[in-house]
Amino acid sequence: MNTPDDKTTHFGFKTVNETDKASMVHGVFTNVASKYDVMNDVMSVGIHRLWKDAMMDWLAPRAGQRLLDVAGGTGDISFRFLKRADQTNAVVLDITESMLIEGRQRAEAGNMADRLDWVVGDAMALPFEDNSFDRYTISFGIRNVTRIPDALKEAYRVLKPGGRLMVLEFSQLPNAGMQKLYDLYSFNVIPRMGKLIADDFDSYQYLVESIRKFPDQETFKGMIQETGFDNVKYRNLTMGVAALHSGWKI
Repeated sequence: MNTPDDKTTHFGFKTVNETDKASMVHGVFTNVASKYDVMNDVMSVGIHRLWKDAMMDWLAPRAGQRLLDVAGGTGDISFRFLKRADQTNAVVLDITESMLIEGRQRAEAGNMADRLDWVVGDAMALPFEDNSFDRYTISFGIRNVTRIPDALKEAYRVLKPGGRLMVLEFSQLPNAGMQKLYDLYSFNVIPRMGKLIADDFDSYQYLVESIRKFPDQETFKGMIQETGFDNVKYRNLTMGVAALHSGWKI
């Protein structure tokens, strides 16, 4: 039973204690790890690949840069980053070890092993020194963090002066009618796909609910600015189904 001092947050549409959310998210991604990449392709009809390419286009990796890819899971973003520029390296951090194991087993991981590190860790308490990275990315992961402002503060802390934050996340469509159609698809189709392909309805029901709980583009932009990042901008992808947010540590 909750006490008056317990802090609560959301887990999808459920209200839970903050202390419980991380383990619940860990459980979701442990359950879906082996089918995560397949489900991404099915749910988005492959469009997530275009979104991630758009992220790299805007990020514009340069030789010698060091990337921290938080909630990096199976390595999609880090692989793209390393392919874009020579003499780069990346750290993939995720709270769920089984996601990292899936990433290490991908062919790209073997080809880039000398430029990649895989770390189990929490976005709200990064195990790195201040001013350690040139770029920080988090792709479809920040909505699962218990306290988003804490994760943004940690991003700011570990970035070098002149470093850049970039967040790719599901967002809100600006047109109410289009949002309603998207919700009908999300709530009625995606969990059933999860059951069919990954034998897991509940995890994908949570993922759909978590998208609807995430702040809209302008609200999230304000959260990034409040952390101290400058020149904060965002770009909508596929009419706002997803959005890219960018900020600089000046």
